[in-house]
Amino acid sequence: MKKMSDLTYHYGLKMRIYPSSQQKKIIDLNGNIARTVYNKMVAIDQELHQLKQIKLPIDSILLRIKELEKRKQPSYLANHYRYLLNPLIDSQAIANAKQNYQKAWKMFRKVHRTGTPKFHKKGYRLSYQTNGHYKKDDELSVYTGNLCFLNNKHIKLPKLGRLRIAGSHRRIIDHKKDIRIGTVTVSKDSADRYFVSMQLGSDTPFVSKLAKTNSQIGIDLNTENFLTTSEGQVIDNPRYYRMIKGRLAKAQRTLSRRQRRAKKEKRSLRNSKNYQKQRRLVAKIHDKIRNQRNNFLNVNSTRLINNHDLIVAENLRSKNMLKNHALALSISDVGWHSFLQKLAYKADLYQRTFIVVHPKNTTQTCHDCGFIMGSGNTEKLALKDREWTCPACQTHHIRDVNAAKNILSKGLKQLEKA
Repeated sequence: MKKMSDLTYHYGLKMRIYPSSQQKKIIDLNGNIARTVYNKMVAIDQELHQLKQIKLPIDSILLRIKELEKRKQPSYLANHYRYLLNPLIDSQAIANAKQNYQKAWKMFRKVHRTGTPKFHKKGYRLSYQTNGHYKKDDELSVYTGNLCFLNNKHIKLPKLGRLRIAGSHRRIIDHKKDIRIGTVTVSKDSADRYFVSMQLGSDTPFVSKLAKTNSQIGIDLNTENFLTTSEGQVIDNPRYYRMIKGRLAKAQRTLSRRQRRAKKEKRSLRNSKNYQKQRRLVAKIHDKIRNQRNNFLNVNSTRLINNHDLIVAENLRSKNMLKNHALALSISDVGWHSFLQKLAYKADLYQRTFIVVHPKNTTQTCHDCGFIMGSGNTEKLALKDREWTCPACQTHHIRDVNAAKNILSKGLKQLEKA
């Protein structure tokens, strides 16, 4: 049977699951065990680092280093912590927790941005990863395993068994029979809802190739509206967070009062029913904002991919732009980074071309004659200047449409050089 990495096409899928009370306990157990194993690896390496700073050959120090090095081995960890032998614990959850720890170290050495691996704090969210085991049925000449789709409404997972599912998975499993399921992540969100995310692999495409449209478009992302295209189309920014932030603030104030009352009465927050009820309400409001924004970004990114062979956008650094406190709320609410990510993976999935260009002078340059505002005796355009006239060729421009045309021109030049 082929490995996931050897398969030609890959597809990600996320579905909501509805576990029973017993299955919820198993999910919570494995999620907590995955976090515990990760934290054990962090603690072992931190102690090893401190001990190795001692250069003197002290016998007790050397023995402790040897003991810790041995404890990092997979077989020894379960023997040392006997609770890891619980039959309800998925062995793949432990193995993936160790692998995630190693990946965190590799990422630190590669980018040096997020720092060394740190302890995972216990919270209301939890997740763990598992993998299926497959064996070949010689009589049927097919592979069967402990991780598979039973039908359109049910899935089978290790240790959990049969689970009811809901989501946009039917169009995938109804038409494809050669799907291989890779890593599966079982998670619980802060509103106590359960989900399963999986990586699918196949040698045949998951989606059909789109017909050529012979259309090219540049898009300018801005805070005044969501985006403006080089064709002059403007899509307004729905500002989902701003619409609901009053209701969210009121719910958070109620949550804060219930927290103070519970602490005053010396009650555990996890056992305070009113606090937990309000916490889930706040989590659902946040989730509503996230789902609305995600749906908006999916609809618009899919429309661009369906209607154009080439899409060109600015390579915006949202993290740097958030340092501007006057625009931070608007930038974080609009979701530029997520939108560009969706365009990138959908272009790859449907075999379209999506490229990003450097945003330098895309707004300040006249698309007709190439004159750059700020050069000579002219001043640069301010953020409030939505329309302007080129001092060189006297062409009247709508700021965002002109920028989108310049972005498309940069993209075409970039393709010619490639």
